[in-house]
Amino acid sequence: MANNTSPHILTTSANLLGFCLFVITSLHISNRIETHVIDEFTSVIAILLTCSCIFSFISIRTTSIERENKLETIADYFFISGLIGILVIILLITMNFIN
Repeated sequence: MANNTSPHILTTSANLLGFCLFVITSLHISNRIETHVIDEFTSVIAILLTCSCIFSFISIRTTSIERENKLETIADYFFISGLIGILVIILLITMNFIN
């Protein structure tokens, strides 16, 4: 069975992970105390996206179809959790809950 979604999850997660690390680095360089909550949320999202990358990569490399499907599903869950986290941060900033 061809592995259809794992390569897409891997590349998109890696891109979003790079963006999260850019945000974290920018917040640390600016020394903005009020963005501490954004920093914490972004760190958690970066961890979720890293897990998604790892499971997706292992899914691509495995030879067992059953293990491939299971790892791909786990990668999907980590990925959607990261996307929901990004949405939460955007909503918090948009609604001015975080300055």
